Amino acid sequence: MIKVAIIGATGYTAVESIKILLNHPQAKITYLTALPEECAPVNQVFPALRGRLDLPIEPVDLKKLSRVADVALGCLPHKVSMQFVPQLLSTGIKVIDFSADYRIHDATLYETVYQVEHTDKANIIRAAFGLPELFREKIVGAQLVANPGCYPTAAALALAPLLKNNLVNTDNIVVNAVSGVSGVGRKAALAFHYPEMNENLFGYAVGTHRHQPEIEQILHDFTGSNTQVLFQPHVVSMDRGIAETIYCHPVSDITTESLADIFREFYTNEPFVRVLDKPPATKDVSHTNFCDLFPAVARGRIVVFSAIDNLIKGAAGQAIQNLNIITSLPETMGLL
Repeated sequence: MIKVAIIGATGYTAVESIKILLNHPQAKITYLTALPEECAPVNQVFPALRGRLDLPIEPVDLKKLSRVADVALGCLPHKVSMQFVPQLLSTGIKVIDFSADYRIHDATLYETVYQVEHTDKANIIRAAFGLPELFREKIVGAQLVANPGCYPTAAALALAPLLKNNLVNTDNIVVNAVSGVSGVGRKAALAFHYPEMNENLFGYAVGTHRHQPEIEQILHDFTGSNTQVLFQPHVVSMDRGIAETIYCHPVSDITTESLADIFREFYTNEPFVRVLDKPPATKDVSHTNFCDLFPAVARGRIVVFSAIDNLIKGAAGQAIQNLNIITSLPETMGLL
């Protein structure tokens, strides 16, 4: 039985991780931590857990952590996680980090994007990027896994077959994305209060979103070539889900049918990627670890539709997928 601690147990990704782990036959939640002012019984913080889990959420104690856990899920915010990860690793346990602090390999680029000094540069190099469909061999045996961002997961899985097969120009890819409000996190913000957000959709971070360099890094690491991506996110008044529409210029003529064959062959052994024959819907991936894809040709362009649950395949579910890999369990355990 794999003993799991959750560091930062009061956020949305933490509670989604708890729900998955409660149904995992080979994992047991043994320790929950948060800031002292956030500590309480977990079933008071999340009443949906009443009768399912009665652990307290406590301030982190590294000595206790080393005794009671094999793996820690770090559900801490960007810029905060790097203050804790070195201490967690020092206990000898494995860490799957949900923040962006270990996703970008270049510390200088990270500091430019996130506007903060990175205080744990040594572990940036050690971290395996936790997108199993593209980097599984690097995740196996890793002590530290950087769980990918939600938008980059949906984009990279949509683009990987095209780039690996040299089907599109790499200098003018457009990723148009829409996310549910939970992608912003649980912290209150005026723009996302109910009267502001209800029946609303708007774009933000025009050309500057911090996931844009992460998408480009994934594609470079997977293909070995540089890719220029214009990533434009929007937020819509639904709880969860990401839908992306990705536009590329093909290098030669190709049909929708041929694209479908290429995508199905590429993902033939991937249990969490489904290639469809029509554009996917966010409701069809909600509360699942699936990424649904549909590639097509329209007016001389390749268009790929991608849908995931931002809290599951975009965060907690992918983390459990990575947990299974680093602990040598079946990759789908607890997720199907």
